[in-house]
Amino acid sequence: MSSSSDVLALLQRPLEPTFYPKDDGKVVLEIPDEYLTDRYRPIGDQLQKRFTDNVDIRIPVRNVGTPDIAFAQVIDRRASFSLFIEKHRAIASKLIELFIEQPDIPSLIGVASYCRDRLNVFLFQYALAVAVQHRKDTNSVNLPSILELFPDQFVDPAVFPKLREEGKVVSQANRMVIELPQNYTASDREDEQRLAYFREDIGVNMHHWHWHLVYPTSGPREIIAKDRRGELFFYMHQQIIHRYNVERFCNRLGKVKSMHNFREPIPEAYFPKMVRSANNRPYASRPKNFTIKDIDRYVEGLKFTITEMEQWRDRIYTAIDAGFVVDANGKNVPLDEKTGIDILSNIVEASDLSINPKLYGNLHISGHIALAFCHDPDNRYLEEYGIMGDVATAQRDPTFYKWHSFIDDILVRHKDTFDPYTAKDLSLPGVSISSLSVSLNRPKAPPNVLLTYWQRAQVDLASGLDFGPDGSVFASFTHLQHAPFSYNFEVMNSSSAPVRGTARIFIAPKTDDRNTPLKYSEWRGYVVEMDKFVVTLRPGSNQITRRSDQSSVTVAFDRTFRQIKTDKDLPDRADLERFRFCGCGWPDHMLLPKGTPEGMRFDLFVMISNYADEDIGQNIDMASSAQCEDSHSFCGLRDQKYPDGRSMGFPFDRKSASSVQTVQDYVTPYPNMRTADITIKFTNTVIART
Repeated sequence: MSSSSDVLALLQRPLEPTFYPKDDGKVVLEIPDEYLTDRYRPIGDQLQKRFTDNVDIRIPVRNVGTPDIAFAQVIDRRASFSLFIEKHRAIASKLIELFIEQPDIPSLIGVASYCRDRLNVFLFQYALAVAVQHRKDTNSVNLPSILELFPDQFVDPAVFPKLREEGKVVSQANRMVIELPQNYTASDREDEQRLAYFREDIGVNMHHWHWHLVYPTSGPREIIAKDRRGELFFYMHQQIIHRYNVERFCNRLGKVKSMHNFREPIPEAYFPKMVRSANNRPYASRPKNFTIKDIDRYVEGLKFTITEMEQWRDRIYTAIDAGFVVDANGKNVPLDEKTGIDILSNIVEASDLSINPKLYGNLHISGHIALAFCHDPDNRYLEEYGIMGDVATAQRDPTFYKWHSFIDDILVRHKDTFDPYTAKDLSLPGVSISSLSVSLNRPKAPPNVLLTYWQRAQVDLASGLDFGPDGSVFASFTHLQHAPFSYNFEVMNSSSAPVRGTARIFIAPKTDDRNTPLKYSEWRGYVVEMDKFVVTLRPGSNQITRRSDQSSVTVAFDRTFRQIKTDKDLPDRADLERFRFCGCGWPDHMLLPKGTPEGMRFDLFVMISNYADEDIGQNIDMASSAQCEDSHSFCGLRDQKYPDGRSMGFPFDRKSASSVQTVQDYVTPYPNMRTADITIKFTNTVIART
């Protein structure tokens, strides 16, 4: 009888035939002869004997007939696949539905086994991964990281020949670790290269990919219509932009320029140095001062003009300024304080939840497509899309931040139509924060000084090397890391009864790239959410300590990079629970901005808000990670409502009164808020991960 974890065998080494042994030769899928492709069916008996003799685990595949998958075979098996291409999304949606509707796990494995060697490898991986995440009988499966499946989307291709050679020639016990270069896309003559550690970070890009796996743009309604999905699209991407701008300040670069003018040349070039392993085609480069152009690509079914994009933009502006959008039936739908951002975000992103795509178009996705094909907008040179055309690679390109700054500007324009929060919204009577500090988790560490540095870590890339060596082949990569730290604050409850509140922790820089102090109206545009958790305050003094690794924003390093096979490889069920690859969440190693060698000054902001105003009547134990709840700020909760009734980004998602000029002006009237001056120091040294 098949178990839920057996589907993992279908996800390993995607370009190898399904009958090929998995898990270093220990596991084999025994597929019916009818499921072999035309190439292998005549020699099926030889293959089955050759590859099944010396294995530990055999997974019999049920013959469930031959499903009609002609709709999906229009995409070549080794061609590029993009969630930004409507034709591809529609096919993926139909394939997800096929996998979802299978009555049990053996049927799912049967249908997927038939599909695997016949469909586009990226389409298959995506559709099966989405289905596995959303089926009740498989949603606890350890989905492999995309780094394991397609390392070519994250790693300098120059290292793959070295990895193959090491794995082929050297026995497992004697294999050396191959080092990935930290900077390989440009030299330090290019200013944007100062941010390569952020844009090209493996964890940052995996976060973006996994978020879109959890929140697909298209698909069966029950999968995409998650609670506050549109608002979460807005908030998660806004936080990426805030973090990117703060990193720019750390590196003495100005705020990224929003791409509101679609006809203006793009000064930033990008040469990704990446090759698609499926067909050995390089991702296209973009020289400086390129402009986006009308797209007319028959092969992908893409056709739109820059003028149309401008019309969609202007119609959305008109709707925001009027305070309502028009649905497909001509009815006015108000953009109110509660649901307006959700409705508007779905329109701007152009997900299947958009209430009038004919009127408001496909703005966000079309921008990605126009940038991805700016080198060959009419398929004249038979070029495939650049890295802006894939959710796994888009964040590598500087234009991602220009484009999403524009998307954020649109949605902030809507948020700024609302009046500032009132004293009732912001206060918590009887509660005051009497002290606040942060410190490293080490004896005698000076208060309010945090440290960052480079760290070298290892990842096993063997499972992404199709027809590669058995065993492990490790590569090391260098990434930003911070020393573990804790927030410490004392909260006084002057009432005679316990009070429930939500602790909300943010940081933001005090100055910009030129060391100019930020006014409050500017400052709130750079606030970075660090953590959010529920507290129960006893009468009197409450000492609260919260470790950085408990953040509601991040996913643990081990969960991001640990290689996952089947649960047969794990020592016990507890280990499986601890390392379940929920995957969605900002990488823990990028929680803190880089800072500067001399120390960059930040405001640490803590607020205890009134839980009664944000309680959604959902009893969730945030201390548990069994249901992927530890990164709920960016990813929500699986099969649950978003666990905070406030607007995402509260209390900084609305503009303040004109009298508020500084952060202190904002905080002073409210004892339940407090700030502290902190410093983040960067040390330019590399420490190996232990």
